[in-house]
Amino acid sequence: MTVRVLCSISVVLVCGTVRGQDAMKLPRLGGEVHLDGSLTDRAWAAIEPLPLVMYQPVYAGDMTEQTEIRVGYDDEHIYISGALFDSVPEGIRGNSLYRDQYSGDDTFAIILDPFNDDENTLWFFTTPNGVRVDLAVSDDARAGFESVNGSWNTYWDVATTRDERGWFAEMRIPFSSLGFQADSASVVMGMTVYRYIARTNERHIFPDIRPDYDMGFAKASQTMEVVLEGVRSSKPVYVTPYILAGAGENARLARSGSRYRTDFDYPREIGLDVKYNLTSNLTLDLTANTDFAQVEADDEEVNLTRFSLFFPEKRQFFQERSGIFNFNLGGSNRVFNSRRIGLDDDGQEVRILAGTRLTGRAGEWDIGIINMQTDESAKLPSENFGVLRLRRRVINSYSYAGLIGTSRLGADGSYNVTYGLDGMIRVTGDEYLTLQFVQSVDDEVVEADGYRPDDSGALRIEWQRRTVRGLAYELSFTRVGQDYAPDVGFQNRTGYYRPGTAASYGWFFAGRSGIRRVSVGATGFSFLRLEDRSIETGEVEVAADLELMSGVTFGSDMELVVEDLPDTLSFANGSFVPSGRYTFTSFGVSYSARDGALFRPQIDLSAGSFYDGSVVSAGVSPTWNASRNLELGGSVQAVSIRFPKRDQEFDFVISRLRAQVGFDTRASVSAFVQYNSAADLVSANIRFRYNFREGQDLWIVYNEGVNTSRDRVFPVLPFTAARTVLVKYTHTFRL
Repeated sequence: MTVRVLCSISVVLVCGTVRGQDAMKLPRLGGEVHLDGSLTDRAWAAIEPLPLVMYQPVYAGDMTEQTEIRVGYDDEHIYISGALFDSVPEGIRGNSLYRDQYSGDDTFAIILDPFNDDENTLWFFTTPNGVRVDLAVSDDARAGFESVNGSWNTYWDVATTRDERGWFAEMRIPFSSLGFQADSASVVMGMTVYRYIARTNERHIFPDIRPDYDMGFAKASQTMEVVLEGVRSSKPVYVTPYILAGAGENARLARSGSRYRTDFDYPREIGLDVKYNLTSNLTLDLTANTDFAQVEADDEEVNLTRFSLFFPEKRQFFQERSGIFNFNLGGSNRVFNSRRIGLDDDGQEVRILAGTRLTGRAGEWDIGIINMQTDESAKLPSENFGVLRLRRRVINSYSYAGLIGTSRLGADGSYNVTYGLDGMIRVTGDEYLTLQFVQSVDDEVVEADGYRPDDSGALRIEWQRRTVRGLAYELSFTRVGQDYAPDVGFQNRTGYYRPGTAASYGWFFAGRSGIRRVSVGATGFSFLRLEDRSIETGEVEVAADLELMSGVTFGSDMELVVEDLPDTLSFANGSFVPSGRYTFTSFGVSYSARDGALFRPQIDLSAGSFYDGSVVSAGVSPTWNASRNLELGGSVQAVSIRFPKRDQEFDFVISRLRAQVGFDTRASVSAFVQYNSAADLVSANIRFRYNFREGQDLWIVYNEGVNTSRDRVFPVLPFTAARTVLVKYTHTFRL
């Protein structure tokens, strides 16, 4: 087989400035720290604990437990210690031993903005069981937990101990795992530290941050600037080869069309990933014959719209400073979506032959570059994907301007190039203005209709007041051309104007009311067709949320939707909605338990009209920590749709069961089993992992899909649609 290797190039230009404010000098450790969780080293005794304040449930309230957090550094690491005293030691929550999993535990954390850019943070926390969790937060946590990337991982260590006084923790984070911007002999970062007590829903934090923002404790713009002197980041080369072997079977329709036959496959693969810090602030990743066998399966979904569904990226190679590549046009729409690389439109894997990825900062520029080559598949030719993203702060430290370019070039001569400009300006206080312009050039559009810039572009303007205390609001306008096609991105519809507005008001309570926060709000938007400005979709939603001091939350919402279907909307069981204009409404309520409980249910109920019929939906998502070794969780969503005028009905259930077993902090098993009644399919994804050390892992992965209604079509479907067993071993060498 011959593979054509293609190239793609993008060019960008932006400008900006840097903020200046008083910073705190971090103390350099006066001796060695033995990472054992005991906190007995003399180096800690010489460092004063940080002054903490209660962030929640009552801002600046009286802390019920004593907390001492110290931070220091040496030539290669940042060290963090926590003396987390507890007068009720039996109430300390260490619910799970599963790596990278928060399970309602007590936590001890540090959040770092290593480039001091007020946009991106790295979040490290541990639990009383010494579980390591690392997260990347982008866009200044603007979208709350939607801004958190839980698939990001890096190299660091932690140790914890526990006795009758409470629990104690030490973290050690290499500078080479952070990246930073050095100025002469000093480095300035943003830093937040906290201790969370799940039993009482208390968060003790430094610096003094008011809870005025959604997930404000993780916002880069709220961190304290800290200065580290004489730091020189090492430049290790991490070389990670992998070997993979396994067996699989797939059911395929025979040429005669009268029966299914089973094809067997015995994969044998080797590949390589290389990570090299070119400088303290630029990281180069190289990959060859990339494999993602250990990645958890996507959640099953039933699509009740005429638009494509969006699924999040879980593959590790695309996680490093992924926030740099953000260029979102509202909702799930984005100029760059890494799932376009190595996956076809049906989510089937396409072999990645090789790729490079450069992320970080050079001077005042945030830089992100990706170039990857995929093999040909049954549906796609061999393709080259290129992405270039540059951003630079302008006007003030909370504002930036940038540009993005993407390209997708096929060995069959197909091409798609997209480029765009964007900027976000903090005008004053919590007022932000966002401007975005994007243009695409696609071979199919050029050949069919010729290239018209106004039909192949997108424009978005948004003004926001960002807060959860008091009045918040948003005004936005988006125009997307009919031929706009970002083939390395995600766009679920084209050819529209979209004006939108939103407003909310939030109150915080103190004292003995038992209520922490109440908020009410309304949103409204419409999609208007470009050709005649008629309504394609319109929606108005009114919502109210209540949070108790304990952490329990309640929510309610009402929706009014106008939908003008240009074509018949069909569902999986053969029921349908004829084309035409419909107006329908729904009402929903929700409940979420507090973090510290061993059994934590979430409940969502809704009912209303649906096009010319009705819909009732009920969802339950419980999590139960049976012991620190076993966590059971999942969800059941049941939907019942009725169309009495056509004597049609569509009922379906999606069930997900997750069982996570942590034998200790290194060995674990996760089982993810899903049932989709609309597709009559049960799928199982079972993964065993043994983490010898960071970067050295053994994976055993089992996947199976089972047809639960075999005679729904002819020929009769096989019992097993597909089954694979894979063994993968990775070993990282530091050179």
